[in-house]
Formats: sequence, C-alpha cells, structure tokens
Amino acid sequence: MKKTAFTLAIATGCLFGAVQASAMTKDEYKAEKDKISAQYKADKAQCDTLKENAKDVCEKEAKGKENVAKAELEQSYKPSNSHSKKVAEAKADAAYDVAKEKCDDMSGDAKNACQSQAKADHEKAKADIKAMVAKK
Repeated sequence: MKKTAFTLAIATGCLFGAVQASAMTKDEYKAEKDKISAQYKADKAQCDTLKENAKDVCEKEAKGKENVAKAELEQSYKPSNSHSKKVAEAKADAAYDVAKEKCDDMSGDAKNACQSQAKADHEKAKADIKAMVAKK
C-alpha cells in the first residue's frame, strides 16, 4: 500500500506540472469517450470469469480505470488545473477502492490494519492533491 501511495504522489505531481499544448477536437473527444466505454465493458466482462472477492477486486479495478480514463479525457479535451485535480482525485479514489476491496480477503486484525492503511493512504493522497492545488 505504501508503494501505491508513493507512486500516486509522484504521478499527481507530474499531472499538475503537465498541461497539454493543444486540446483535442470534439470528434476526437467523442471517439475517445466511446473507446473508454468499450474498454470498460471488455474489462468488466473479463471479471465474469472470476469468483468471490477476486471478481469484486477486478470490478473495482475496471471501474477505477474507467473513471481515471474519463478524467484524463476531460483534461485532454479542456486542459485546466481543475481537470488535473480531478485526474489525481480519480486515481486516488480508484487506488483506495481497490485497496479496500483487497482487504476483504483478510480477517480479524489483519483486515482492520489493511483497511486502516488503505484509508491512511487515501487521506495522504487527498492531502497531497490539496497541497499541489494550493501551490498553484
């Protein structure tokens, strides 16, 4: 989990530093949006082969990937600090949702510790995002 939070923090920093020079056209935007939806459906269909919590984790990963892709698409279509923040938030939320779901494979103190770590990592990611926005 700590590695995920660290990676997320670095990615967040990179996102706020990068703003694309040219936005995409409306047709490119619509095509990419359709591609994201199709990819989500394909990813979710792959989850159907799994069982129990592995399926739940897979579904959370697919949904998180879709949400991040949508946020990145908005940033590409209409670059702004607000959209950069939304990309970082989508990544943080996706990582948190997957981490929480993975904790369900555990029990007792290990599960509680896992959930606490996931929440702490998420709170740290949100604080990092807030700090990055404050610098702008």
